[in-house]
Amino acid sequence: MASVPSLASTVQQRLAEGLSAALPEAGSADPLLRRSDRADFQANGILALAKQLKGNPRELATKVVDAIPANDVLREIEVSGPGFLNITVSDAAIVRTLAARAADARLGVPLNEAAGTTVIDYAQPNVAKEMHVGHLRSAVIGAAMVEILEFTGETVVRRHHIGDWGTQFGMLIQYLIEHPHELDHEDEGAEVSGEEAMSNLNRLYKASRALFDADEEFKTRARARVVDLQAGDEETLALWQRFVDESKIYFYSVFEKLDMDIRDPDIVGESGYNDMLQETCRILEESGVAVRSEGALCVFFDDIKGPDGNPVPLIVQKSDGGFGYAATDLSAIRDRVQNLKATTLLYVVDARQSLHFKMVFETARRAGWLNDEVKAVQLAFGTVLGKDGKPFKTREGETVRLVDLLDEAIDRASAVVREKAQDLTEDEIAERGAQVGIGAVKYADLSTSAARDYKFDLDQMVSLNGDTSVYLQYAYARIQSILRKAGDAKPAAHPELELAPSERALGLHVDGFGEVIAETAAEYAPHKLAAYLYQLASHYTTFYSECPVLKADTPEQVENRLFLCDLTARTLHQGMALLGIRTPERL
Repeated sequence: MASVPSLASTVQQRLAEGLSAALPEAGSADPLLRRSDRADFQANGILALAKQLKGNPRELATKVVDAIPANDVLREIEVSGPGFLNITVSDAAIVRTLAARAADARLGVPLNEAAGTTVIDYAQPNVAKEMHVGHLRSAVIGAAMVEILEFTGETVVRRHHIGDWGTQFGMLIQYLIEHPHELDHEDEGAEVSGEEAMSNLNRLYKASRALFDADEEFKTRARARVVDLQAGDEETLALWQRFVDESKIYFYSVFEKLDMDIRDPDIVGESGYNDMLQETCRILEESGVAVRSEGALCVFFDDIKGPDGNPVPLIVQKSDGGFGYAATDLSAIRDRVQNLKATTLLYVVDARQSLHFKMVFETARRAGWLNDEVKAVQLAFGTVLGKDGKPFKTREGETVRLVDLLDEAIDRASAVVREKAQDLTEDEIAERGAQVGIGAVKYADLSTSAARDYKFDLDQMVSLNGDTSVYLQYAYARIQSILRKAGDAKPAAHPELELAPSERALGLHVDGFGEVIAETAAEYAPHKLAAYLYQLASHYTTFYSECPVLKADTPEQVENRLFLCDLTARTLHQGMALLGIRTPERL
């Protein structure tokens, strides 16, 4: 089905027709339409037009209003102030537009006509290391952007650029060679839990690090092992693969708890670009983009200088021949542009890495891998803070384990669900507790602009009041309860009915869903969708308290209000799903 024009676009069209009829000399002037508190919409474009045409704005505004033919969409247009137009649409137009949305599986949301292919680089844990609170934002924001962009018609390629290469693997592999049973499992036939995999890796990492720091001979053997790894020695690679596989058991258990779909083909770590590093350096050096400086291969920038005023280069290859992150990141760009045919590269990476990515992107532009047709964007995110506003740590000052955080959120949410639950079994309470707890964590992150730091406060996150996912989930469950109790009455649109003020406000807000999705996708700003959904639940709460649904005055009014309930629920469900949050039918 074709997308449904929103009321805003229909009003815009009517105004544009009036403008060109009344003021043909204005060309295709923009009425500058926006939502308003005084009416349904306000158009401010005539002020600028009056300056351009050297006319009186109020007189021009009146002329435009007179030129708009009678129609069944605009109920009233009032000229106010120095030429603003306050526009009220008819109740029938609201209900008819919503009925068209309801008839479409996509709720009338259009596909982006300029859709391309976006590679999203997100959720980048490190092999043989525990995921901590710092990994949360990249995973949550990235997963939401995957869903939102795919919904708009974009082809999305997921990439988890895991840390699976580097000097520490020499230490780990050498230790495993000398202590061959350290990664064995208690019951080799049974499925290994993420917790067991991580405790194995943790133990081995700590033991190998202690030996590396204390024993010079072991340190020498470990460094030699790095050379074997980089040279592709079969035994060394096989042991390296054991670390990767063990780590994946753990990663997948965490992502499953986060209710995220991570697949094997999406994981292309640093090691995936090894074969390209040499060629990347050769291309950069031969094209003059990179130059040798003190033996290292560097790229210099006029506008990037250190505290001493000297240029800070991007080092692509070190003077000892080793490769840094820049070589891997530039090779990944080459792969994503040339092999995956990406038109956009989106990196969901901590804001503290902004300088690195600025230099990498500029280098890729100079090399011709990025251009007017292919862009790279860093969706930079801020830090997770504790309630005290300082970076989130345990009481002992250690980084908080992500699993512990998620478990506590689920426990808190389960207590909230149990308190409110009337007819749920223990199993249902546990299932809803997980959906509410993980939803609370995701929503707290996504409802904050990514660039800002945010406070991790579980008491606030699982609150039934205020801007929380629990509030939205309860609004959805409440609607499902009403629909179940409706008996023979079915949702049906009745454009002939007059709407109460809270029905109008709810209907107009539901109708803005498509525009919010487009804006969220274009700006990589999931907090805009979260804000829209919170306002939707708030409008619904007002409607619910002011407009009896099942006890409305007439059967038609019951049907129309059930229709509003149903479409609100579908919009909430779709919007929350795009943020990666479940909406339980009962709570």
